[in-house]
Formats: sequence, structure tokens, C-alpha cells
Amino acid sequence: MLIVMHRHATPEHIDAVAAAVENMGLTASPIPGSERTAIGVLGNSGYVDDGPIRDLPGVKEVIHVSKPYKIVSRDFHPQPTRIRIGHEEIGEGRPPIVIAGPCAVESEDQIMKTARAVKACGAKMLRGGAFKPRTGPYSFQGLKEEGLKLLAMAGRETGLPVVSEVMAAGHVERVAGYVEVLQVGARNMQNFELLREVGRVRKPVVLKRGLSATLEEFLAAAEYILAEGNSEVILCERGIRTYETATRNTRDLSVVPLIRGLSHLPIIVDPSHATGRRSLVPPMTKAALVAGADAVMIEVHPEPEKALSDGPQSLTFEGFEKLMEEIVRLKAFLGY
Repeated sequence: MLIVMHRHATPEHIDAVAAAVENMGLTASPIPGSERTAIGVLGNSGYVDDGPIRDLPGVKEVIHVSKPYKIVSRDFHPQPTRIRIGHEEIGEGRPPIVIAGPCAVESEDQIMKTARAVKACGAKMLRGGAFKPRTGPYSFQGLKEEGLKLLAMAGRETGLPVVSEVMAAGHVERVAGYVEVLQVGARNMQNFELLREVGRVRKPVVLKRGLSATLEEFLAAAEYILAEGNSEVILCERGIRTYETATRNTRDLSVVPLIRGLSHLPIIVDPSHATGRRSLVPPMTKAALVAGADAVMIEVHPEPEKALSDGPQSLTFEGFEKLMEEIVRLKAFLGY
């Protein structure tokens, strides 16, 4: 439920409404706006009788929200959320940025070369996996904490904020000690204990859409994080599983404008995992930006043919440089 206050409602009116909500055994979450305040009502499992609230002084209207997510909804938070990471701000109305790096950290030489290369081309954040959830148990699983140390070293040298995946609730504090942004991967989108744990950390979180998740399930997963107090969530579309086998996943570009209407959270796109094919990354990157993505996350490797993880979808340094030149021209065309 969302309680919309009149423009001229006083702080006393707002406090009285919040107290009435608390007296009903629910949680009141005031949402200050530029023109008026709204109060989100959390904790109900079904319909709430708004009788004790709608006639209180200062109340303009009461909106019943039937969706399984509330705090992430545009109804609760009409203004777009913008998240500052280093010198950049991600969110609606800001110029889109590029996040780039290898699928997995393999060695000091590999991550340092890649970090320097993507920085030189204009990337604003460095991505890299230290803990790798792979389909098979015999595939490269990542360098784990040693990989985190190398990522942090590369970030310090280049000045790029680092994003890396955390796979288990018990790892959150350790991973957060090395990176600026935590990532919850597609396979863990509904790992609810992990979602709660990253919600207790005051660092931005990239939440990837699950392999077969609906938009409602995707946003409900984000709700777990915000419900724990962390409002800095960045949603990431990385392709979903369909009957199509020509690409690794099926890229759902419609999710970008759909999320814009449903949620205030930033939405970014990972064209590398979405397609699984190097040749498709540039056109799908540009398509994502035209659709309105706040950022794109691209995999880059100095020698993709020798990569221990996802080489076929990783761009070479030369390929990334060419794509970045095209992105600069596209952003100018889009008015950024």
C-alpha cells in the first residue's frame, strides 16, 4: 500500500500517519519527494483495510499495490535512483557508461593488461570474476581470494572501481573488502539468504536476472536487498533461456524500457553473456544503449582463444577499442 500525502501536509501529519501504520502492525517507510511525501506500507501479506488511514489529516489518496515488490516500484519511488560509484553516477538521465574486463581473473599479467587497456579506451569500471559459478565442476572455478587481491590491485593502479561476483552469504564480507560493487549472478538471483546478506552491506549491488526469471521475479529478488536497507541496486539483463540455440541466451531488450516503467532502479545490459558470440557483442551493445540502458557490461581478454572462461564471447583489445569509438559516436547521436 502507498499513502500519498497532500502537498501541504505538515511533518506532524506525516508522523501521525506513520504512527497509525505502525499501530496496525505494519512498517511505514516515508518517501520524500520534490513536491509531496508518500509513505510506503510494508509487511502486509494480503489486503490492508485503509479505513484508519485515508481520512487522517494530510492524506491525499491511498493506493493499493498488489505486486510482490513494493520498495523497488515506481509507485513507491517515482523519482529515478542514481547510484554514485567513484566519479560516475549510474541511473536514468545520466550518460551511460561502459563496464569492462575479463570473465575471470586468471593471472596478475592478464588482469593488469586488461585493466590498463579498457581504461585507455574509456571504460569507467572494471569487471572480473574471482569466484566462478560454472555449469560443470571440472571447469575453471576462479582464483578466489587471490583473484580478488589482483582485481583490487588493478583497480588501484587504474583508478577504476571494481565489480565482482559473490556466490555465498558467508563470502559477502570478504568480497566486499576488495571491491567497490558486489555482483549477484544469474544463478543466485533467487538465493534469498545471499540477497539478504548483500542487503545488509552498504555497497552497490549489481543483480543479474536469472536464467528463466520473469520480470516480476527479477524485481521481487531486488526487493529482498532493498528490504534489508541497501537501496543501491543496479539491475542487469544478461539474457534468458529459451528454445533458441543459435545464441548462448536470448537477449530480452524489451526489459530495459519495461523496467523503466516499473521500477526506479538503474538497468544495465550484459551483451556478452546474452549472446555468447564475440561478433554479436558490438551490435547488441549499441542496441542496448538505444533502448535506454544505463550501462553495458562487456567481457574483454588479451587473448580470448586462450581464456579459461568464456573466450568465445570476449572481445580482443582491438575489438573493444573499435567498439568504444562507435559508442562515443552513438552517445553523441543520442544526445549525451
